[in-house]
Parts: sequence; C-alpha cells; structure tokens
Amino acid sequence: MKKILLLLICCQIIAQETLNETIVFESANPFSYEEVITDLDNQEKQTVTGILGFPADFDAEKKYPLIVGVAGSLNWGPHHLKYLEMYRSLGFATFQLQSFDSRDVQSTVGSQVEVTSAMMILDSYLALETLSTHPNIDINKAGITGWSLGGAVSLYSAWMPLINSINKGEFRFAAHLPIYPACLAYPHPEESMIFSQAPVHILIGELDDWVPASACTNLLGRLNESGLPHNIDITIYEDAHHSFDREMELTIMEHGYTLGDCFFPMNDEGTLFLSEFWNIPINSPTMQKLALLTCAGRGPTMGGNDEAREQSFKFAADFFQKNLMD
Repeated sequence: MKKILLLLICCQIIAQETLNETIVFESANPFSYEEVITDLDNQEKQTVTGILGFPADFDAEKKYPLIVGVAGSLNWGPHHLKYLEMYRSLGFATFQLQSFDSRDVQSTVGSQVEVTSAMMILDSYLALETLSTHPNIDINKAGITGWSLGGAVSLYSAWMPLINSINKGEFRFAAHLPIYPACLAYPHPEESMIFSQAPVHILIGELDDWVPASACTNLLGRLNESGLPHNIDITIYEDAHHSFDREMELTIMEHGYTLGDCFFPMNDEGTLFLSEFWNIPINSPTMQKLALLTCAGRGPTMGGNDEAREQSFKFAADFFQKNLMD
C-alpha cells in the first residue's frame, strides 16, 4: 500500500512539473520608453524568469494559445492567479512574468522607479521571443494582460514605436487586455499615435483615483480625433475603485499615488515631456518624481467590487476566446 501511495505521489509531482515550467531568458533594465527605442543595446542586462503553465489535460502533441500575465506595483496577488487559472481551464497556456522577483523587488507603490513599464514591456516581448521556439506554444495566438502597472504594459506594448524597437517587430501580441492601466502618456504629435491593429480593450473602474479612467478616455479621444486607425476600446465599471477584482474591503494606500491630473505628451522616440507647453523631458527617476509633484497626490483607494469583479472575469474569458481561439 505504501509503495502504491508513493508511486501516486511521484506521478503527481511529475505531472505538475509537466504542467509548469520555469522559463529563463535575458532582458535588460531600460528606465524609459526612450531607452528602449533609442538606446536598447546599451542597457544593463537582466536575467528574467517566468512560469509557463498548461491546462490540466495537457497534450504533448498540441500547440496552445498563450496569455502572458503582468502584475502591478504590488507584484503578484491571489486575484491575478485566479485569472491565469481561469485561462488554463479554458484551454490556454499562461506565462506568469516575474519582472519584480527577477529584480529582487517586491513593491514599487511609493516610488514607481525600481521596476518600470519600459522594463516590463521589454521583458514581455523577450519572453514572447523565447517562447516562440517552445513546441507546445502557438506564438501566433499570444495575448497579453496586466493589472495597474502591468495594465500599462499591456496597453503600451501595442504602441508601434516600441514594437518595432524590440525584436525588429518580428514578434507581436494578437490581443491586449489592460486592466486598470495607467494611461499617463499620449503620443504627440498626432502622427505618433500609431498602435498595433490587434484588439486592445481597457477595463477600469469609474471611481479609480490611483489610475483614473479619465486619462484612458482622454487617450482614446485623442486617438479618435487623430483619424489614425486603431483597435482600442474601453469598459468603465460603475462604482468600482482600483483593484475592483480583488476580494478585499476598500483600503486607502497611504503611500500610493493619486494620478488624477497626470497626462504627459510623448514623442515617437518615447521621450515624455512635462507638457506640450513645457518641453521638459521627464525620462529619469528624478525628473519623473518631480513631474509627479506637479499633478499627483497620495492616498488612493483600492478594493473589490463584487459586480465589477464578476463582469471583468467574464469579459476577460470572452475576449481572449474570441481573439485567440476563434
């Protein structure tokens, strides 16, 4: 009996190892989009890892559509993992990108400089390149989703100047689902507003004061006014705060930023400026902190909303099934 039990345990361990692989690849540490676009070869190198997961009924002869998940400023939380579990139950492979752990950082809530969206966008595309040779991944059916800081990664990874600067644009995501992203940068002038034609859909809360919905609607409005083609849309959940999909009471994050009035122009080389009038670059940790002093406060509210959470999970499932499986 003991031998049978031991055999079963060993089989379970082997099965689990088959369903989850640690992937290691080389990335870098660009602070800004400008460093990705104009000076990528000279950035400090960085080893990054991630966890590749497969559905429970894994078939070694099959190629799976892929969803790359990118965490927010608090790193990975239980609600993020529930999305990945849902995707695997629907037949997707998932990749849990470990941009924070790889850099020995647990949170960037109070500063937003130790791990940036530029680093994470680079990580995401280099992960995509690495996984392109995996025998069980259909790299032409790869999507990306992220929350908060990771939501910005999911959004701006669809901006063509960044895409063309990494892997020469060879690898692209077929769908982007940013969840309460920081929509702080708008390409300027208008001709810089060139996004991938892959579907991008923003999910955000009406009452989010950490990364306000108004910045995302302003970005979308500018895109519409430009007349340039895009495939970006937005859903705003009523009475929902930041992290509406967490199972937690509303909580004030004293050290977090409230980014209500922050909206910065960005040229096609990825240089952020304080404003269209004040042509002051803000692409360094010091200048970013000074820029936030002009528009941001402290103490945003975060917490769950049962209705918004349910709707978000349903939308996420439908969105990726439609764009990566149909």
